[in-house]
Amino acid sequence: MSALEAARDRFLAAHRAFLAGRPEEPHWLAAHRRDAIAAFAARGLPSTREEEWRYTSLASLAAHEFALAPPAELDRSDLEALAAPLFACSLYAFANGRALPDLSSAPGLPGGARCDSLAALFADGASEMEARLDHYADLKAHPFAALNAAFASDGAVVHTPRGVVCEQPVHLVFASVTGAAAGVTHPRVVVVAEAGSQVTVVQDHVSLGSGPALTNSVTEVHVGAGAVVHFVLLQREHGGHLDVANLAVRQERDSRFHAHTLTLGGRLVRNDAAVRLAGEGAECVLDGLFVGSGSCVLDNHTEVDHAVPRCTSQELYKGVLGGAARGVFRGRVIVRPDAQKTSASQSNPNLLLGAKAEIDTKPQLEIWADDVKCSHGSTIGQLDEDALFYLRSRALSDERARDLLTRAFALEVLERLPARALAEGLDDAVLEALRLARRQEETG
Repeated sequence: MSALEAARDRFLAAHRAFLAGRPEEPHWLAAHRRDAIAAFAARGLPSTREEEWRYTSLASLAAHEFALAPPAELDRSDLEALAAPLFACSLYAFANGRALPDLSSAPGLPGGARCDSLAALFADGASEMEARLDHYADLKAHPFAALNAAFASDGAVVHTPRGVVCEQPVHLVFASVTGAAAGVTHPRVVVVAEAGSQVTVVQDHVSLGSGPALTNSVTEVHVGAGAVVHFVLLQREHGGHLDVANLAVRQERDSRFHAHTLTLGGRLVRNDAAVRLAGEGAECVLDGLFVGSGSCVLDNHTEVDHAVPRCTSQELYKGVLGGAARGVFRGRVIVRPDAQKTSASQSNPNLLLGAKAEIDTKPQLEIWADDVKCSHGSTIGQLDEDALFYLRSRALSDERARDLLTRAFALEVLERLPARALAEGLDDAVLEALRLARRQEETG
């Protein structure tokens, strides 16, 4: 038996114990969990023999015997230190996957908009969730999404009614409190933006402690006709953390969806994002910045499905890698036969800070229509020596010159964040991640 098969069997055994402790769940939810774990068992953990995981080995995951992370406490000072900047008007805190109402600041969202704990909805029967959970995520194609569906017991459900505009971002902080034993959490986020509504959701993953941990999250977003959703995914766990995230989005007519993915930490990070443009006039923007150091692996897979005519998509993913870090980007844009008048662009510039860093990039266009405007491209390079010389000749130190150039490379993504306070607050975190990547390269 391989290490991946042994890890799969441990998850299956853990699920049997998990179900035994939840005998009172609604019938539909129990059946859904059984279907999800069956999909995971049939698919198993992916290996590098599979094209979608060719450059990302799960050996570091299989090396640990992950158990469900136990309940944990978190005080306000820890939360503020880990997740700055905080949006105090709409903060919802979770520790090891469980809601912390005492640390949440939710005075009320406008116009009947709500952010509810998934566990609380389950406790009330959660009949409305039957049509929301795993409506867009493909459990057969994504084994970690199936694993999340089998185990998910808490998370956040954000709902904005028709025409409601939420001025303040909804900030969801998922803190992983690690100990000696390897713990896993399965956060679930559901965002429903009805027609004409607007909302910004910040999904923030942080960690406290240095023990081994795995975060396996799934986020599903429905963007109604004419609605606008900004979604920010922050991954800034410690250097030994494993993070797998699955984002599934459906857009209706004339809707706008803008995702911002910032990966600033973690030993192994895998992000899968799939957006289906299902209504004419829909616009989608996917931005990403991943900064790696040490021997981490940061893997981003995106898929934008132009299913109908007259839709627009733009992708910009930037990677900065130092030490022996490895980055992976695979962006797939599909233009269906009837999706005429499509406009799609995709760009993946990468900056390698030394000889040991690697990037594997594969932008893809699959076009089955003839009246379209599509482009894609990828670049890989290092800091410009002429630019460094120029800055040093203006009395800047070598370190300051490199800071300026690497920050300038990342700044384009930061400036596109939906809230100025978030961009300003994360600037220091991004700069520190960039410095760490460079220092590890310089020290060998």
